[in-house]
Amino acid sequence: MTIKVDRVKEYEALLDIYEREGLDTSLFGDRVAAIIISGDRIIGLNNVPGVEIKGEEIENGVRADVRIADGVELPFPIHLCTGYLKSEGYQRVEFNITVGKNSKARFTSHCIFPYAKDFTHEAISRISVGENSSVLYDDEHIHGEGVRMISRTEVEVGKGGRYTGKFSLTKQRARELKLEMTAKLGDGAVAEMTSKVKAVKDDSVEIREVLQLEGAHSRGDLKSTVIAFDNSKVNVVNEAYGLGDYAKGHVECHEVVKGEADVQTIPLLRVRNDKAELTHEASIGRINEAQLVQLMAKGLTEEEAAELIIKGLLGE
Repeated sequence: MTIKVDRVKEYEALLDIYEREGLDTSLFGDRVAAIIISGDRIIGLNNVPGVEIKGEEIENGVRADVRIADGVELPFPIHLCTGYLKSEGYQRVEFNITVGKNSKARFTSHCIFPYAKDFTHEAISRISVGENSSVLYDDEHIHGEGVRMISRTEVEVGKGGRYTGKFSLTKQRARELKLEMTAKLGDGAVAEMTSKVKAVKDDSVEIREVLQLEGAHSRGDLKSTVIAFDNSKVNVVNEAYGLGDYAKGHVECHEVVKGEADVQTIPLLRVRNDKAELTHEASIGRINEAQLVQLMAKGLTEEEAAELIIKGLLGE
């Protein structure tokens, strides 16, 4: 890992936060392709055979290009660490990711804003998955109390490719979140996009997930889970468009309400090809009564049982 001398303290501060939060500190090792960002500065960069990362410091943030060559299968994930260690400000990051043909890659993305009180983070990711390649993109967030977050991800999956995208904001409050994920699929391509969010107090959450099933025999799944507490407001829109011959898509949306939360979910399915098939499953309501009773029969209080069910839904 190449670290600029004048930025060692920021690097060490982020590493300390990883240790405190129980995150994988081995991601900072020399075996891992990585870019480490703090505010509007690149504080660490590492490339490995088959992966080229180029970073550019821009106004209020960083733009990075990540290129994976054809026929590469990486033993370790590519680490994208975006940190902001001040309490106030604005940060914009852009990731342009291109994966060649017949490659296999994992990305571990962490957004670390532990001290945020009045902070806006804008993230734009553009991901191109080459023919017969596979990409897993895992996006996890560690936030302070005062984060306004705008996140947009646009994915194109080539013929026979596969993309799995996971977004998780469950350990701290969402505050203000606008999350948009869109995937456009070629012939025989597969995509699965999953989002898990916990909203508390007066948090505001807007999620939009879109599947464009353009290719013949393309397949896709959208899955969103939001636990809404207190007076939070949540709006979830899941869209799937069946355009290619024998394309199949499924939308699954589950929201659990606890307190006076205001929750809305809209599944939107549109077919423009009589050979395509789209399905959806959506639910909004309180915690499953049968599960509560079963856990309470084992000696848990209602609050303990509810907490256990919520952790299971969020995958904690």
